[in-house]
Amino acid sequence: MSQFRFARLALMLAAIGLNAAPALTHSAYAQDKNDQAAAAQPKPDTVRPDLFKLLDSAQIKPLMDAKNYTEVQNRIAQAEAFPDKTPYETYVLNRLKLSLATATNNDQASIAALEAILASGKLPAADKPQFTQALAGMYYNAKNYPKAIEWFKRFQEENPNSDAATAPLIRSYYLSNDFAGAMKLLRPQLEAAAKAGKTPSNEDLRLYASAANRVKDDAAYLYGLEQLITYYPNDDYWMDVISRGIVRKPGFQEANITDVLRLEFAAVKVMTPEMYNELAELALKDGFPTEAKKVVDAGYAAGALGTGSAAAQHRQLRDRATREAANDAKNIASGEASAAKSKTGAGLVNLGWAYVTMDQFDKGIGFIEQGIAKGGLKSPDEAKLRLGMAYMRAGQKDKAIATFQSVKAGGGLSDAAKYFIVLANHPNPGGNNK
Repeated sequence: MSQFRFARLALMLAAIGLNAAPALTHSAYAQDKNDQAAAAQPKPDTVRPDLFKLLDSAQIKPLMDAKNYTEVQNRIAQAEAFPDKTPYETYVLNRLKLSLATATNNDQASIAALEAILASGKLPAADKPQFTQALAGMYYNAKNYPKAIEWFKRFQEENPNSDAATAPLIRSYYLSNDFAGAMKLLRPQLEAAAKAGKTPSNEDLRLYASAANRVKDDAAYLYGLEQLITYYPNDDYWMDVISRGIVRKPGFQEANITDVLRLEFAAVKVMTPEMYNELAELALKDGFPTEAKKVVDAGYAAGALGTGSAAAQHRQLRDRATREAANDAKNIASGEASAAKSKTGAGLVNLGWAYVTMDQFDKGIGFIEQGIAKGGLKSPDEAKLRLGMAYMRAGQKDKAIATFQSVKAGGGLSDAAKYFIVLANHPNPGGNNK
């Protein structure tokens, strides 16, 4: 976050430099003193002739264009020594100081001039927002975040219909270690973007999640991670969400770990060797060797399996999964009759999922649907979760989402379904969700 700079600052300083200097006049008493009507009018701000000669922009501009900054500084020094300057003359002098400081990249002098200009009461109202924002930006880039906050907030107070200061103000809070303050401002921005169907910036989401993590607000951190997997998914975000949002969540039931690993396998590009190994072992145990073979093959393709001290174990697992998958493909049809005759739908659901792992989606989905309809299932919502995964693998996104939305059981099932919906809406190109 420290790399963020107030990017508009250079343009703003250019806009408020010499070319935007106030028009000067030295005819302080130009009006007819005998004209009572004219005398009743407020006298315009003026600069006395001797001082005008030093500050006249018509003479200063060629010097600035020629980068004769020494002469400009000399004129400023003479003007500084000029006695009894009026507030307006001081204001004009500070405008010239700002022009020189901007041209010579003297940030401290720019800050001093900006503050004096804003405090003078002579700055036209139309110019005040730009000067205020420029001063705040100067403080921000100087890493004086408390002062940046002060001036960005002043800009917001004086310009309630502008959000130009919101992003740098949020970052000022963050960089001054006021993480709660940054979150308080940023959360409504993120929620408004989601409500409007807009994609929040990656930086905003990372900043929010980082701030939440710094204040140990687990719920807010998870919210940030969920937004990140929605819009900017990567393996780290997904694994952190699955860990925090499912496995480490109070009430998680270890019996549902297989479906959680299926979610991770679908979402990430590369799992850890242990996760590939565990999912393959569980799939073999549950009677889905084709699924186990695909998991092991993916682990080898990703370079996670087949290396290191466990290479021999990985080869044994691959050989077993390959052998049992071949046998299952030959014999699976023979189990259809017994599954149909069973008193419960469990056999049909398992048969259907086996067909799904073989990429026979229509047949597999049909059997899972029959099994759910038949009933008698120990965990109907687990069957619904598998049906949603089957629809998803078959490319039937709308049916998949509707099915996932019907999963209400706890223990990790409804949480897994929620994240499967995220994956269905925003598939990770590198995942294994096909």
